[in-house]
Amino acid sequence: MNSDSYKIKSFKHNGHLHRMWLDNWLVPVRRLLPEHRKQSLNVMINNQTVVIEAGGRQWMSRTPAVTYFIPNEWYNIVGLIEDAGIRYYCNIASPPHISDKTLTYIDYDLDVIVSAAKEIAIVDEDEYEENKAKFNYSSEVEQKVREGLARVLKLIREESSLFDDTLIMHYFELWKNRGVQ
Repeated sequence: MNSDSYKIKSFKHNGHLHRMWLDNWLVPVRRLLPEHRKQSLNVMINNQTVVIEAGGRQWMSRTPAVTYFIPNEWYNIVGLIEDAGIRYYCNIASPPHISDKTLTYIDYDLDVIVSAAKEIAIVDEDEYEENKAKFNYSSEVEQKVREGLARVLKLIREESSLFDDTLIMHYFELWKNRGVQ
């Protein structure tokens, strides 16, 4: 792991580790686009990083990823740079927390996927329902999850800059050239 590298740790509601990405670059605030700086976004980028699952299984991510973590929002947005174009994977999750070069959040299972062809799918609703019962989510958590899902869908419909392929590529180019600053 590089000295400018961050870990991303995703947990389940019960506090158990869900997944961890070991090597992520945090875009410096001064390098954020003005609208993202205004939103206090944390933009993290990785490519072929080691991912560790809760059970200990390790694998290597295959595609570059640019992730937007927005303070106080119950979702994060991952732009996956694939051969067919950019696919967006939106995790409905607790707001992010950063400490000691580690960003953490709680994953609430529901995901929204936007294909490169801009087709939208909500996935893992059954997993959300199972874990809602298993972990006894409070009504407040359920409300925040529903609000996070609605907010992501609204941002997609409005064609928010968070779903702008050119901005994903802009940040990926920053990552590729980060040693040349």
